[in-house]
Amino acid sequence: MSLAHNIDYYFLQDSYARTRKDGAPGVDNQSAADYAANLGENLRSLLDRFKSGRYKAPPVRGSSVPKGDGKRRPIGIPTFEDKVLQRSVKTVLEAVYEEDFKDFSYGFRPGRSPHQALEVLRDWLMDMGGGTVMLVDIQNFFGELDHGHLNTFLDRRVRDGVLRRAIGKWLKAGVMEEGVIYHPLHGTPQGGVISPLLANIYLHEVVDRWFDEVVRPRLEGRALILRYADDVITAFEYERDARRVKEALAKRLNRFGLRLHPEKTQMVRFLRPVRSSRPGRKERPGSFSWLGFTHYWGKSRRGNWVVQKKTDRKRLSRALGEIRQWCRTHRHWRVSRQRAALASKLRGHYAYYGVTGNSKSLSRFRHYAERIWRKWLNRRSQKKRMPWKKFKLLLRHHPLPIERIVHSYVTA
Repeated sequence: MSLAHNIDYYFLQDSYARTRKDGAPGVDNQSAADYAANLGENLRSLLDRFKSGRYKAPPVRGSSVPKGDGKRRPIGIPTFEDKVLQRSVKTVLEAVYEEDFKDFSYGFRPGRSPHQALEVLRDWLMDMGGGTVMLVDIQNFFGELDHGHLNTFLDRRVRDGVLRRAIGKWLKAGVMEEGVIYHPLHGTPQGGVISPLLANIYLHEVVDRWFDEVVRPRLEGRALILRYADDVITAFEYERDARRVKEALAKRLNRFGLRLHPEKTQMVRFLRPVRSSRPGRKERPGSFSWLGFTHYWGKSRRGNWVVQKKTDRKRLSRALGEIRQWCRTHRHWRVSRQRAALASKLRGHYAYYGVTGNSKSLSRFRHYAERIWRKWLNRRSQKKRMPWKKFKLLLRHHPLPIERIVHSYVTA
């Protein structure tokens, strides 16, 4: 089936319009503004090189971002032109694969969000009264993705030579760090526009179809699986099903060049609290973290046991660390300008973590953000430090936004 004919000049124009213009430049140091200075000619040249096979995928610029465990995650920054072409190819491939992807896959798909996955997880656990939850961590997935298996999976649905040639070039383009280009034999760099879709295609074949078509019919009880990119969570009615699946999943991943992380892959007994058989004692339910939230059993206002969420401790610490670093770097700005930037950061935090039952964590985040701001305002000069009374007066004139619930869940 021919797909490349869908990508024409106007298609590239649309992809250009949907590509972020404020991202970091790639190895060519060309910004979006530089590319837009001669946009029409640049897009026509890109289209001609893409269709004729003369397009050369430039290496991505190597960088890294902090992870929740204190380590750093490597990412690749493509050139702006490469982002435009990757977005075009991604849009065409999405039209093909959206028909195949399972409903329990939520990561980097149009019209789907992590909060939809979180709501499905909560509803299942509430309906079942909990269960055995298995958190699946695929060790270095984006670095270990096997190109041979990926090409085999692509052969089943996409045989257009123009698209496959471009994908092959992106996989082999390499990473440039400190002027040296490396060509890894496995993996796809995080940061590329096309990378999340390739990851979804890979895990759709390796995990999603296998679990839905092979594993689920063989289980004794009911089971749930949710996947957001390479973050997979499963929940089982019976613990023995969970143990069997964990063993089988490790073998399945090994077959395709992947491995379960031995420490981060864990099983949690997450059952609705009941009184222990021992007088005067209650059995403590477990808790687990997924997609930035700690999930636990708590009492609703009506006194019923419900699954609740709060900001994961590591995510909260990391967010405050980013606030601390920003205040330190920009403490020379005018107070009004600092306040506007901090307010934007807090609203962004509330937009994701503002869920029902998480008010305390949101309030704690704002409280510590204010303390950090005051600390670095005091470092602007050698004068006497600002007392809390004076800082509270400053907050009246330059208030930070109060916490708010953005995502509401009906409490059972």
